[in-house]
Amino acid sequence: MSVLVVVLAVSAACCLGFGFVLQQAAASHAPRSDYLSPRLLLDLMRVPSWLAGIGLMVCGMVLGALALGKGEVSVVEPLLATNLLFAMALSRHRTGQRLGHQGWAGLWLLAGGVTAFLLAGQPQGGEAVTSALRHWLVIGVVVGTALLLTAFAKRSDSGAAPALLAVAAGLLYGLQDALTRVSGQRLSDEGWAALVTAWQPYAVLVLGVTGLLLVQSAFETGPLRVSLPPLTAAQPLAGIACGVGFLGDQLRTDTGALAWQAAGLAAIVAGIVLLGLHPAMPEGPVGGRREKSLQPN
Repeated sequence: MSVLVVVLAVSAACCLGFGFVLQQAAASHAPRSDYLSPRLLLDLMRVPSWLAGIGLMVCGMVLGALALGKGEVSVVEPLLATNLLFAMALSRHRTGQRLGHQGWAGLWLLAGGVTAFLLAGQPQGGEAVTSALRHWLVIGVVVGTALLLTAFAKRSDSGAAPALLAVAAGLLYGLQDALTRVSGQRLSDEGWAALVTAWQPYAVLVLGVTGLLLVQSAFETGPLRVSLPPLTAAQPLAGIACGVGFLGDQLRTDTGALAWQAAGLAAIVAGIVLLGLHPAMPEGPVGGRREKSLQPN
C-alpha cells in the first residue's frame, strides 16, 4: 500500500467532508418544490457557500481519482470514508461542541475499522474480470438498488427519505469511483482516443450528476446527521463490491482474515453512525420541506 495513495485518499476525504458541511447548510434552505428536480441544482448555484462546498467536493473527487489511479478501489474507498471525521471537525468548530465519549468512540471505531480492514484484507490489484455478464450484473445490482431506494424515498412522507436518498447516492458514488479507475487505466494504457470512445467516462459523468442531485435532495430534506452517515457508509461498501466484483481486486480469504475484514467494516459503519449522531453535527432546519426561497450567503 503506497504512502502516496494514503495521502491522496485522506486529502480527498478532507475536501469532501468540508464540502458536504457547506453544501448541506445551503441545501437545507432550498424550496420544497425543487425536491429531486434539476431545478434544485440551478437554484443552489446562486448560493456562494454552496459553490464553495462544490468546489471542495470537486477537489476531493480529483484527489480521489488520482488515488484510484495509483491504488486499488478496496484500499481507497475505506480511506475516503474518513471524510466524516473532517465533516465532524468543521461542524465541531462551528458549534463549539466537545467530542465527549460518543465522539471519541466513533472516531476510534472508524479509524480502527479502516485499519483492521486494510491490514486483514491486504487488498491487491489483479486482472480485471473479463466476463461481461459478471461485469453488468454487479453494475445492475448497484444501480438497480439505488433506483429502488430513490423510488421509495420519493413516495415516502416519513423522515426516512433523506437516509434512503443518501444511501442511493453513496451506491452510485461507489460505482463512479470504480469506473473512474477503469477510465484512468484506459487513458494510461491506450491514450485519449481510446478513452473518449469508451462508455465509462460518460457513465462517470452521469453517475456524478445523478449522485449530486440525490445528495442535495437528501441535504434539503434532512439534517446532516441523518443524511451524511448513510452516504459515507454506502460509498465504500459499493466501491469494494465493484472492486472485487469486476475490477479484479483481491482480498485475503482465509477464515481469520475474513473475520477481521467483516469486523473492520462493521466498525466503520458503527463509527460513522456514532459520529453522525453526535451533537456537534448540525441538525439543520426542521422545516427542510417547507417552501422557502434561497438567499445567497
